[in-house]
Amino acid sequence: MQRSVYENKMQNKNLEKTAKEPGGTKRNRLEENYDVAVVGAGHAGCEAALACARLGLETIIFTVSVDSIALMPCNPNIGGSSKGHLVREVDALGGQMGINIDKTFIQSKMLNKSKGPAVHSLRAQADKADYSMEMRKTLQETEHLTIKQAEVSEILTEPYTDKDKCSLEKSLKDLEDLRYDEKSNKDYKILIDNEDSFTACDSEKMQKYETSRQADKINHNLFSKKIIGVRTVSGATYFCKAVILCTGTYLRARCLTGEMITHTGPNGLMAANYLTDSLKENGIEMFRFKTGTPARMDKRSLDFSKMQEQKGDERVVPFSFSTNPDDVQIDQVSCWLTYTNEKTHEIIRENLDRSPIYAGVIEGTGPRYCPSIEDKVVKFPDKDRHQLFIEPEGIHTNEMYVGGMSSSLPEDVQHAMYRTVPGMEHAKIVRCAYAIEYDCINPNQLYPTLEFKKIYGLFSGGQFNGSSGYEEAAAQGIVAGMNAAMEIFGKEPLVLDRSESYIGVLIDDLVTKENHEPYRMMTSRAEYRLLLRQDNADLRLTEKGYRAGLVPKERYEWILKKEKLIQEELERISHVTVGANQKTQEFLEKHQSVPLNTGTTLAELIRRPELNYDLLSELDPGRPELPYDVAEQVNINVKYEGYIHRQMKQVQNFKKLENKKLDPDFDYDAVSGLRMEARQKLKLYHPVSIGQASRISGVSPADISVLLVYMEQYYRKKE
Repeated sequence: MQRSVYENKMQNKNLEKTAKEPGGTKRNRLEENYDVAVVGAGHAGCEAALACARLGLETIIFTVSVDSIALMPCNPNIGGSSKGHLVREVDALGGQMGINIDKTFIQSKMLNKSKGPAVHSLRAQADKADYSMEMRKTLQETEHLTIKQAEVSEILTEPYTDKDKCSLEKSLKDLEDLRYDEKSNKDYKILIDNEDSFTACDSEKMQKYETSRQADKINHNLFSKKIIGVRTVSGATYFCKAVILCTGTYLRARCLTGEMITHTGPNGLMAANYLTDSLKENGIEMFRFKTGTPARMDKRSLDFSKMQEQKGDERVVPFSFSTNPDDVQIDQVSCWLTYTNEKTHEIIRENLDRSPIYAGVIEGTGPRYCPSIEDKVVKFPDKDRHQLFIEPEGIHTNEMYVGGMSSSLPEDVQHAMYRTVPGMEHAKIVRCAYAIEYDCINPNQLYPTLEFKKIYGLFSGGQFNGSSGYEEAAAQGIVAGMNAAMEIFGKEPLVLDRSESYIGVLIDDLVTKENHEPYRMMTSRAEYRLLLRQDNADLRLTEKGYRAGLVPKERYEWILKKEKLIQEELERISHVTVGANQKTQEFLEKHQSVPLNTGTTLAELIRRPELNYDLLSELDPGRPELPYDVAEQVNINVKYEGYIHRQMKQVQNFKKLENKKLDPDFDYDAVSGLRMEARQKLKLYHPVSIGQASRISGVSPADISVLLVYMEQYYRKKE
């Protein structure tokens, strides 16, 4: 007879009790030692584990099923608006997602090409099975990485003592062993393991570095516990120096299709039912969120003649900066566009009482920006149709994903409503749509490094942090992995701010703002999006990946060369004069551009909306032969020069507040001018800088002014 979840749980507790008793022999006595344990092998877990292992740490990654590594349980694509930015940033840091999708995509498209470059975003349809298999192959072939199929039921901690604090401060002091160039009396060099990656810094940069290290030291005063390992349901114990939780949607998961409720994870995989209790016992605040997925249809039952074909781009742009563009020019598979109609909506409205969402069965909060079809019909009653994208799940399967129509309605209702859609009149459902509930954390408990504020050595990433999406998960995973490794090595952590990357925006929003629903990345969330384009992610972040040790020297040297080529070409075209001769006037007339009255520079012509760097090659006989990505940067930098300079000035102002560090244990009660709400929020969030404090809901500009005045007076007295 099958045991209930409760019976299994009690059996597990009894085993633990037996193990603690003197002479207990029934308990699994298996014990192993690793540097890092990663819990979960989804998109966050894979990036975290690869980062740690590639940096030389002995790493073990746990998964409920080895067959579910890098599983894509919902949409069969990588990238999209703003999400494509994240994938390219992960790649620039030395991550794997971009490389993996370049090997397994079946269609690729650059979105928003009719708009400016700030919102251009790459999106690729994936062969789900191939994507998962390719990532699994990568993990299996990575040195220092062990894959383990097991459910982690407990994190193991012990008190964080004064001895630990002293030991940490000593290692941080050793890290700051700086070289001073007596000859120039100016340059510093940071001492790290790889002699080849020494980088000279001027005094201003050095001051910022020292300030950030001081803040890092102070942060550790908040720790009350430290991680020492994890334990599985079977009782095996794995001791380690850091744990990264990337549990996705598996914690106490349950799937709902109408009245049918199954206590499983996505795609019918086993849920993780025990870890939540251990996290709560360690003082971690948990949330309950919900998401959903649409039905999968048998391709043979669809009539594509009633749909609009959606083809990929003629020239495919790879996700990874390390992928040769010629290697991704393949025969692509089409997607299809169709729409719901009033009949579809009528069936949904008539059956809302059977929807778990509207029947009050679902406890978790769903994503605002990826609503179910029930939510769309109810919340947008004025719309007579909603677009649906019919997307292939792979080249080795007939399953088609019905994008835009996720649901938790009963099977019979799904059967009826899907068949009202043009082209789906005879559709056969392979897998029903369902909603899934799961446990996650309040991410305000994390530092920007994605380490828990109260548990030293415990990091987390992905949907466990309250986000949604494969790309958001991968971005958090690589940051959590890199910072777990940096902490073990005693090196400076990787903290990306909002002016440096979309990853910085994502993490800052998670750890600073109140999030009561699954967080989704959007271009509108990034204030400096003209500087944070997907095309320049390598220029922005490759150095950080190289310094950490994830990016090879050859790739970093190419970035340095690329920067030089861009600057040299920008300088050249600003001095190349184009005369108002017949050839020039004929060229301008041909491209419907205003003729010249007098000579001008090539750069001025590029700024015209109807012209660009490539077109003007006819008037530029002395042009050097440059790679496509270099020419692209030249064109964008010239066309948007004024806007770019304006945003750079905004970033300078932003940095001023970011560089004003706050002790996380700062005594806000001593600041008399603060409003009560602001004081409560600041004490709750423990911001690490004035900049972060200014973004906390409930902290007003007036409160920030009071804080700045107080800090200035405080440090004057201290001096």
